[in-house]
Amino acid sequence: MILKPVLAALLLSLGAISAHAAPNAAVEGVQMPAWVERDGSKQPLAPGMELRDSDKLSTGQNSRILLRLADGSQVKLGENALLSMDKLGQRQENRQLLVQAAMDVVRGAFRFTTDTRAKLIGRRDVSIRVATVTAGIRGTDLWGKSSEDRDIVCLIEGRIAVQREAEAAVTMDQALQFYISPKAQGRPDPARAAQLAAIDPKQLEQWAMETEIGAGQGAVRRGGKWKVVALSSPDERAALAAYDRLRTEGYPATLLPRGAGAKRTFEVRIGGLPSRVEAQALGARIDSITGEKSWATL
Repeated sequence: MILKPVLAALLLSLGAISAHAAPNAAVEGVQMPAWVERDGSKQPLAPGMELRDSDKLSTGQNSRILLRLADGSQVKLGENALLSMDKLGQRQENRQLLVQAAMDVVRGAFRFTTDTRAKLIGRRDVSIRVATVTAGIRGTDLWGKSSEDRDIVCLIEGRIAVQREAEAAVTMDQALQFYISPKAQGRPDPARAAQLAAIDPKQLEQWAMETEIGAGQGAVRRGGKWKVVALSSPDERAALAAYDRLRTEGYPATLLPRGAGAKRTFEVRIGGLPSRVEAQALGARIDSITGEKSWATL
C-alpha cells in the first residue's frame, strides 16, 4: 500500500521536471489572422512558436489565439485584441514549479485557465491587467474584456484580487462574480464607480465563446498534420508575392522549392491543420486573399 503514495510523488516530481523544461509560454493554436510584434518587426503567429518578454500579440476579425504557460495553464485571446506578454519566467521553489508572467490586455477578450495538472505541479505568480483593472492570480479560471466604455473581469473559479487604478483592491472568491470598471476616454470614469455583481451562467457562456477557437474555422493547432497548398507555380516571383501577401495578412505561410530543372516549382503552404475539414475551411479563406485555388493534403 506504500507504493501508491510513492508512485504519486514520483509522478508529480516528473511532471514538475517536465514542466520546468517547457518554454515559458508557447502558441498552441491560432484561428487566423494573428500576429506577434517582436524587436520592431511584425510576423504571423504560428503553433509551436515560443514567446519572449515584451512580445505583443494581436488578432484580427473572427480570430482566436490559444497559448500555454510552462505549468500547462492556458491563455486564450479573442478577436481584434492586443496582448502584451512580460516578466515571463519559471523556477523551482520548495520543489515546486513557480510560473511568472505579467499580461497586459490592451483591448479585446481573454481567458486564463489553470487545469488540474497545473494546480498539482506548481504555483503561479501571474498578474493580468485589463486596461484599467489589474487581477492577481494564484491559480484560477477567469474571463475578462477591455472595450471602449468598460473593462470586465469575471471569476469562473478560484480566487483573485482585482484593483482599479488608484483604488483599494477587491477580493473575488465567489464563482460567477464579475467586476466592471466604467471608462471615459480610456481612463476610469470618476463619475461612475466600479461594480461587483453576480453573472447569469448563460451570459458567461456567451462571453466564453468570444475566446474559444471554433470548429470548422480553419484554425491551426500544434501537432496538426494537414496542410493547405495555397499556390504551386514555376514562377518564383508569383509564389513569393502570394507568400508575402499571406504573411502580411496574418497567415503563417511557408515557401518551399519543389523538384529541379525544368520541373522546378515553388509551393506556398500553411501547415498545422488538425483535419481535412479544417484545412478546407482555411483554404476557402486564403483563396480570397491570393485569388488562386488551394487544396488540402497530408
